[in-house]
Amino acid sequence: MKVIETGVAGLRAEFDGAVATLVLDRPERRNAMTLAMWHGLPAVLDLLAALPGIRALLVTGAAGTFSAGADIAELSEVYGDPARADAYHAVNVAAEEALAAFPHPTIAVVHGACVGGGCQLAVACDLRFGSEQARFGITPAKLGVVYPAGPTTRLARLVGPARAKYLLFSGELVDAARAERFGLLDEVLPDGELDARAREFAGLLARRSPQTIGAVKAALAGPPELAAAAVEPWERRSRVAPDVREGLAAFLERREPKF
Repeated sequence: MKVIETGVAGLRAEFDGAVATLVLDRPERRNAMTLAMWHGLPAVLDLLAALPGIRALLVTGAAGTFSAGADIAELSEVYGDPARADAYHAVNVAAEEALAAFPHPTIAVVHGACVGGGCQLAVACDLRFGSEQARFGITPAKLGVVYPAGPTTRLARLVGPARAKYLLFSGELVDAARAERFGLLDEVLPDGELDARAREFAGLLARRSPQTIGAVKAALAGPPELAAAAVEPWERRSRVAPDVREGLAAFLERREPKF
């Protein structure tokens, strides 16, 4: 495992082969997100995306917690000035969008609490694997905060409008079993098995066609009416790129393709 210097306090990164890992690392505050972390996240993601050979990203939290959300002490200061609050939310949404736009598959690996801004980051990932002890909640209604439109609509696309309203209206935490029923979790595992399973699955994705994966991400990144236009460049490239020829040859030769 090789450590990457992020230059951002609270964000730790490392990589092993084709899989990078981004760790929310403020265990003394249950990995609560500071403005500096939100602000630095896009550049850290660019750094990881540029690593040679990287094909998948795991996002997790230190010390058995994903993230307790925004740093409330900092947020209370920010809301002392409307202009600062506007700027804070713009940075917050930009960080989420950068994670959603990461060019390779992203998997949130959720131990413990995944709340508020932490849940926002997990929802921005392509997939979410959680332990049986994971808890999810999005809590702006407890604080009087208006949740931005981007995160709201992304959540609704994932779990459906009614369940998005359930989570956002109530601010209540849901356990892993209910999160899986809602569509917030794609796999639920015993806590001691979660990290190994997430890394195994990330390794599997790293062996799949980046052309296919890129097209899927492009198609599903926006509204359905824009999907065809988003996929069209990928379709054009697929006619001449080597992926299909390699995939078909591997199938006929009964071997693993090398994309």
